[in-house]
Amino acid sequence: MKKIFLPIFLAAVLLATPVFSQQVLDGTAAIVGDDVVLTSDINALITQYAFQNKIDIAHQPSLYHQLGKKFLETLIDQKLLLIKAEEDTIKVDDERVEQNLKQQMDYMIQQAGSEQKLEEYYSAPLFKIKKDLRKEIENQMRIGVLRDKRFGSTKISRKEVENFYHQYEDSLPTHKATVSISHILMQVTPSKEAIAAAYQKTKDIRQRLLDGEDFATLAKKYSEDPGSASNGGDLGFVSRGTLVKEFEEAAFSLKKDEISDIVQSQFGFHIIQLLERQGERIHVRHILIQLKPTTEDEQRVVNRLKEIRQKILDGDSTFEEMALKYSSDPNVEKDHGNLGQFEQGSFQIKGFEDAVQGLKPGEISEPFRTEYGYHIVRLDGQTEARPLSLKNDWEQIEQWALQHKQENEFKAWLAQLRKEIPVVVEIDI
Repeated sequence: MKKIFLPIFLAAVLLATPVFSQQVLDGTAAIVGDDVVLTSDINALITQYAFQNKIDIAHQPSLYHQLGKKFLETLIDQKLLLIKAEEDTIKVDDERVEQNLKQQMDYMIQQAGSEQKLEEYYSAPLFKIKKDLRKEIENQMRIGVLRDKRFGSTKISRKEVENFYHQYEDSLPTHKATVSISHILMQVTPSKEAIAAAYQKTKDIRQRLLDGEDFATLAKKYSEDPGSASNGGDLGFVSRGTLVKEFEEAAFSLKKDEISDIVQSQFGFHIIQLLERQGERIHVRHILIQLKPTTEDEQRVVNRLKEIRQKILDGDSTFEEMALKYSSDPNVEKDHGNLGQFEQGSFQIKGFEDAVQGLKPGEISEPFRTEYGYHIVRLDGQTEARPLSLKNDWEQIEQWALQHKQENEFKAWLAQLRKEIPVVVEIDI
């Protein structure tokens, strides 16, 4: 079977940080024009690959050498493209670079577990990791602009699309079976009595804190935040913009060691203590008492959804009217409960998959629960799985064909650059 070759992009994240002590000392791996590829550059890519894929590369020498060869070629290509980007005086927006940098750093810290663990993994201080990452993000963005400038205007003819389809027809993905659905969501909210009881519990705990009892001890005993209770409520350092609004506003207004008033969020009642502040980052801990609906609260919602479902089935109201009136979905004013089309078997929330099973178009499920509340779902329509065809899927096939053409042109251009710009490989990996 022939394979379809869709675009292959250069590594999006590169770090210039040597890590493994058994690696060769830093030196020149290749000379590209007037620039060089260092062995530490290759080691950094291997380290990043191992980090992202959770691989102990130190005990896999064959994989280490395989990756070394691959990333040497990647870095040579990068140097070639940066030379051309410099010739074309291509610049990128600093704000976009900073946004990407923040996202990448937050993700890496999350993956490592903490800033300290990330520093230990890369054997480098955080500012060095950040500095190197920023440079490489900027480089990749410049390459992206260069590539778009060179190949973004590439056109493809109808004949080329047809040739692409016939060449790769056997390996093109099939058009999977789909369903179109609408839903009505009702969230289970606690009764006034449950809210009052949770508030009083939080108030009593706060008073004990003010009377001098240890915050961590009370958090371990009473906090209902499963992610932090065992750590004494400690959330570590968090940046502005990463917390729910009510919590964040209260936390950033505190002085060091100060204990907040009771703060209510979508998760329940919080007591917050500020431990340390570094600019727009704070180190906080909290005690959470959740607002837990009772079984009676849940049954009340289920019964209401059953009544709504029956009204629709009896023709007393339409699904859309009931969705507008009762659904808690924040998008209901815009979509009237319609969730769109989904590939069967691809629902991220299993409850929807189970609810749709066995329904015929126009039928409505019984109430079912997800993490968001209780739903009823109407099956609006469905399509069967089928092979892709030029007649029915022209736009998708045309897009793949264009990407394939752009990729081939890009590879040909890279090969030409290697002829125009001297490349000397200094090591044998």
